[in-house]
Amino acid sequence: MTLPVLLPYRPPPPRGRLDDRGLAFAAFAVLMVAGAAHAQSGAATESVLAAIWKWVPLISTGFGLNILISVIAMGVGTVLGLALGLCQISLLPPVRVGSWFLTQFFRNAPWLVLLFYCIFMLPFRVTVLGQTHEVPNWLRATIGLTLPVMANVSEIVRGAVQSLPKGQWEAAESLAFSRFQTLWQVILPQCVKRMLPPWMNLYAILIMSTPLASIVGVEEAMTLTRGALNAERRGDLLIPMYGALLLAFFAYCWPIARLTRLLEARNNVRL
Repeated sequence: MTLPVLLPYRPPPPRGRLDDRGLAFAAFAVLMVAGAAHAQSGAATESVLAAIWKWVPLISTGFGLNILISVIAMGVGTVLGLALGLCQISLLPPVRVGSWFLTQFFRNAPWLVLLFYCIFMLPFRVTVLGQTHEVPNWLRATIGLTLPVMANVSEIVRGAVQSLPKGQWEAAESLAFSRFQTLWQVILPQCVKRMLPPWMNLYAILIMSTPLASIVGVEEAMTLTRGALNAERRGDLLIPMYGALLLAFFAYCWPIARLTRLLEARNNVRL
């Protein structure tokens, strides 16, 4: 008599077709809205698609600023968050409690409030070596977005480190590793696979939050789109132009979501 054998669980492969359909549906929806707006506009006015295409170069520069803000905020926030997350597992109680407080404060603070604080509290100009330099709004907005990124990365690092079994620490201690050597040679290399998917999800959330900078006067894609609508003075362009901007953000974030799912399936990491 043969007994049934249970095979190890394998996560289902990422469904690329569904994601492709989502991208195609978003593009189709924008085109349909633009077509409906064009049908409602008068024959003497410029077509909706032509009006959108006319403003694409200008709005693209603003979208590039959105990407620049997200990359700088994510890079600096990752470095600071890594240090803050390691301080959360420190053996020194003051360091551990202080880093925990900073993490929880900036992690639970509204991003827009942090933007306002950084815009109005940071200096508008700084003097370096006797020369005065203006601090642009986008740079101060980047600092405002770096703070919540730092706190969220800190929590990702802390959770990944504490998710490893204690046997890893004990094995490193039996080999006479110092705590620094244990972290950098044993613990953190194993945490990379656990931290990478939530880290990429955090970046997707960050790039979608960069339009908040338009509220504090940063000339990014949302601000330039609003300026283009004010210049055109056409009500039929409102939904198509914002829909095109929505499609641009979706097209930028979609590969990140696909790559995150591929890494989850490859590393067998379940969020």
